[in-house]
Amino acid sequence: MNSSDSISHYVGGHRVAGDSGREQDVFNPATGEATARVSLASTEETNAAVAAARAAFPAWSALPPIRRARVMNRFLGLLNQHKEKLAAAITSEHGKILSDAVGEVERGIEIVEFACGIPQLLKGDYTEQIANGIDNWTMRQPLGVVAGVTPFNFPVMVPMWMFPIAIAAGNTFVLKPSPIDPTPSLLCAELMQEAGFPDGVFNVVQGDVVAVDALLANPDVAAVSFVGSTVVANKIYETGAHYGKRIQALGGAKNHMMIMPDADLDKAVDALIGSAYGSAGERCMAISAAVLVGSVADEIMPKLAEAVAALKVGSGTSDDAEMGPIVTAAARERIEGCIQQGVDAGAKLVVDGRGFTAPGFDAGFWLGGTLFDHVSQDMSIYREEIFGPVLSCVRVDNFAEGLQLINEHEYGNGVSIFTRDGNLAREFGRHVQVGMVGINVPIPVPMAWQGFGGWKRSLFGDMHVYGEEGVRFYTRQKSIMQRWPESTSRGAEFVIPNAES
Repeated sequence: MNSSDSISHYVGGHRVAGDSGREQDVFNPATGEATARVSLASTEETNAAVAAARAAFPAWSALPPIRRARVMNRFLGLLNQHKEKLAAAITSEHGKILSDAVGEVERGIEIVEFACGIPQLLKGDYTEQIANGIDNWTMRQPLGVVAGVTPFNFPVMVPMWMFPIAIAAGNTFVLKPSPIDPTPSLLCAELMQEAGFPDGVFNVVQGDVVAVDALLANPDVAAVSFVGSTVVANKIYETGAHYGKRIQALGGAKNHMMIMPDADLDKAVDALIGSAYGSAGERCMAISAAVLVGSVADEIMPKLAEAVAALKVGSGTSDDAEMGPIVTAAARERIEGCIQQGVDAGAKLVVDGRGFTAPGFDAGFWLGGTLFDHVSQDMSIYREEIFGPVLSCVRVDNFAEGLQLINEHEYGNGVSIFTRDGNLAREFGRHVQVGMVGINVPIPVPMAWQGFGGWKRSLFGDMHVYGEEGVRFYTRQKSIMQRWPESTSRGAEFVIPNAES
């Protein structure tokens, strides 16, 4: 692919060229070269995708759940056959190392596996004789056309948090992926078509805020699921409520890892390095703040500094690379600005990743691992999500002070504690005000059947993504009460049916 190639939309079962006249470059972050141009949809193009999904909904939702699950199972098989191709597309446009990209695809596949069990998940309940001659049952039915707006950092996994469950439940779907790495979404669409999904069941609209606003305003879109920054998540939540839509909006994070003095320090260092610098820190579950309790700070800092300085940073296709480039030049510039803010605020810059260049890739968007010590609660590098390979270490005197520090932060996405003390770990899990908690686990991402979501300003809406929470989000309950006519009339009844009726 070269910079003259155009990446466009997928609507109604085939690729559709963009005609909005708006495009932007797609880059290979390792080389810094533009590899293609992606179309940015207009309101009209976005509405056309919604119309295709709406047209497909009646027939798709009428299929028995087991038949929808069988098509999803064929898609599952194709994903397993083509996961290396999907991973290569992620690496070429996002920059993460290939093994990490394969892991992303595999986590997405787990959601598809879960969605294949949709007949069991859609079961309602039944009660006979709730009143004289009256039976009652509930059922879950699809919403209609639903949409997903997803970020650049997981162009396969995050969309799969959404569309497999939504579609298996009987909805039709419009995906608006990030224009930074748009190719994986089109590859997924083509695999779904090969699996046998009818035209219009799954559609992809490339674009920016214009497409997002169109999805929110379109009356045929019943629900929108979003993953991104807190500022945008809050806006989508408010705007969606204005239009009467069901909204699930996952926002920012500032994930902490508390290291207790009794922890295995070598394991804690490995956990911090992998979770803070994996995928160049461009993860909503990345650990970006280490809370060092008591004497552990002076013991662990030299080990951390040595490990960060030894990070192998290079092209995602390099066999020995542990961390790839930053996704865009603009993102690198923003992260470097955050590092300078930390220096200006008085934090101790232990390892400075600025100025790094991978040999042979001089034009890539490179930044080495960066480590701060003596970070305080009032500093921007502690308060704000940097979304890059920057770890800020905060020193506290004891467990209670560390727990309070974490609970006072505006974000509550993920958190971890490393300790050998079972009672302390139990108290941490019970009292920390964060949605996903790890005990000696650095990245506590729940499995496909458990659901993913944070607390506080990391989640806007009532339901987490995927798992049974996802099934509830993409369906609504209907309750049916029935009585069959008796041979003699009971006459008018003025009381709501109850057990005494």
